Amino acid sequence: MKIYRLIDIAKVIRSKNSGPYELTFDIIFKSQEIFEKVTSKKLVTSEIIGELYKVDPRDVSIVEFFPASAIKATIPRPIPSGDVAETDVYGAQQHGPLLKLEIPMEG
Repeated sequence: MKIYRLIDIAKVIRSKNSGPYELTFDIIFKSQEIFEKVTSKKLVTSEIIGELYKVDPRDVSIVEFFPASAIKATIPRPIPSGDVAETDVYGAQQHGPLLKLEIPMEG
């Protein structure tokens, strides 16, 4: 079993708003084979995303999109987009914690 950082097995890791009250994270893997290894073993879960972003896992939505070899995770925004206290109105800078996420995989 080898440990990979998500940034090493994904070609795209990004975040964006999903409306003013939610953030969405897209993880697009480098190959269908890697995507299938990650999804078959459920290596990206609501619990993992919840822990990374300090969100209740019950509030995390995970969608596996096979045609694009992608996983989409959606969480509530801690501060609504456009709020006076918000520092990332577009939600485009919130993917940082995913970059070092460690994924245990064979091969």
